[in-house]
Amino acid sequence: MSTYTATLGGERHRFGSLARLLAAASPERSGDRLAGLAAASARERVAARWALAEVPLATFLTEPVIPYEGDDVTRLILDTHDAAAFGPVAGLTVGEFREWLLAADSGALAAVAPGITPEMAAAVSKLMGNADLVAVARKVRVVTAFRSTIGLPGRLATRLQPNHPTDDPAGVAAALLDGLLLGSGDAVIGINPATDSPRAVRDLLDLLEGVITRYAIPTQSCVLCHVTTSVDLMERGAPVDLVFQSIAGTQAANASFGVTLGLLDEAYEAALALGRGTVGDNVMYFETGQGSALSADAHHGVDQQTVEARAYAVARRYRPLLVNTVVGFIGPEYLYDGRQILRAALEDHFCGKLLGLPMGLDICYTNHADADDDDIATMLTMLAVAGASFVICTPGGDDIMLNYQSASYHDALYLREVLGLRPAPEFEAWLESVGLLAEDGGVREVGGHPLAAIGRELAA
Repeated sequence: MSTYTATLGGERHRFGSLARLLAAASPERSGDRLAGLAAASARERVAARWALAEVPLATFLTEPVIPYEGDDVTRLILDTHDAAAFGPVAGLTVGEFREWLLAADSGALAAVAPGITPEMAAAVSKLMGNADLVAVARKVRVVTAFRSTIGLPGRLATRLQPNHPTDDPAGVAAALLDGLLLGSGDAVIGINPATDSPRAVRDLLDLLEGVITRYAIPTQSCVLCHVTTSVDLMERGAPVDLVFQSIAGTQAANASFGVTLGLLDEAYEAALALGRGTVGDNVMYFETGQGSALSADAHHGVDQQTVEARAYAVARRYRPLLVNTVVGFIGPEYLYDGRQILRAALEDHFCGKLLGLPMGLDICYTNHADADDDDIATMLTMLAVAGASFVICTPGGDDIMLNYQSASYHDALYLREVLGLRPAPEFEAWLESVGLLAEDGGVREVGGHPLAAIGRELAA
């Protein structure tokens, strides 16, 4: 195992492993501090970054931060590494890689993506300022499709999240109607069910299928149940568009979610076989979040941001339609305040895009975090400038089932207006066809629109 050193102000700093170096180089966050992984001082953090800048990228292929023999995510990362794609940057150090990324064009970034490992992405992000993370991520475009096309230049999609504490159809319908009338839902209409019972999930799937079919909405539905429930329901003929699963960056952390790569393989093949997409065949939806491996004591001494980036290798295996980090949802134990949440959001988006994923975000915080709605507005603006594929939107920015604060349907309209962004093209055409698209590309204010029938019918 290599030792890494740097001398700063006459003091020599030693880091006994690559994992330790990465952890010490990370920006301050409460999760790493809680786990005993954070730098002891600002001086040590600067020294770690100095040493990290000199590490050759190729080192990450020979010194895995979690041993190959005991972790299937490590094996996935190394066994699927594309040496040819890695070629243009193979001789660079982490510091030189930062300069290369800032100078590269979109084509070069897309070509190199299969050759970049999560640890390389995490390492270079630790040397970058927030503006660097925005500048590079903005150049990366990852386009995916099912019934709508996500990730095209000049577009910002949204997940419409009509959650309800008891999965009451009338409550779900009210939130769904609110979102559709405000132009939300082109990435997915996605419900977090109050229970994972197959019957309850099936009822929600049927509800969404009925609305999407009746009104010919070019979008996809997803009830965010466990992957085993989705597999069971697909076998029973349920209308499953996207298979969802929360994933993490180590085998042990995924086991805490009740997930293996083999199980994800099975679900992926089953969803593909249904052939429900009309413009594409990206059938998976993954959520991640910094701190999940730490909370499961499954991080193997690796900092939370590097472990988070490793989850993107799992996602990349399945060509997902959507991936999002629920960046502030795990709580202040892992990301203490608005500043830490913003930094994590920019890191996650950058690393996911660099690895070739269609990254979106649930820009959010829990009510016991030191954050507020102004932090959400700042994060939304920066991530939209950075080219996020989609954001999650809830009624009024307040999820009454999961009890946390997120972006609202109106927030998405703000982003589209001030940045000149538009919905997914198929969804935009549908908005125009039903009289909801204004001349300036925004959403028309309407009263008594035919879509109100959704609420009346389901409330009856």
